[in-house]
Amino acid sequence: MNLRKRNKGTVEVHTSALNDIMFFLLLFFLLASAVVNPQVVKLLLPRSESGQQSSAQKTVTVSIDEKLNYSVDKQKVTLEQLQTAIESYQKASPDLTIVLYVARGVSIENTMLVFDVANKLKLKVVLAVEPKK
Repeated sequence: MNLRKRNKGTVEVHTSALNDIMFFLLLFFLLASAVVNPQVVKLLLPRSESGQQSSAQKTVTVSIDEKLNYSVDKQKVTLEQLQTAIESYQKASPDLTIVLYVARGVSIENTMLVFDVANKLKLKVVLAVEPKK
């Protein structure tokens, strides 16, 4: 006497809804990472053990890349136009702080040119660094 059923049921897990959710999460994190600091030109920054986050409220970012291209808030300027570009930001907020992003291969002379402009305008300068790992 065989009382068992001969046909066994199959178990299926439908994961099509999970694929949609994973796609939207991936898209959200990609967009969120691009919006974190949109005013920064992508550079390899020097490393520092004592690097801290700037707490200045009114800042303007100045970037110098490996080819000695100067940018003020992602807008490329020449060295001669640098002071006038920063002055326009200073008119909007007099207690402005310059956050300086310099690529690793740039010489200190080119970095000091930005410091000279900041000293003429009597502004604070913060050099951005990458923390050591």
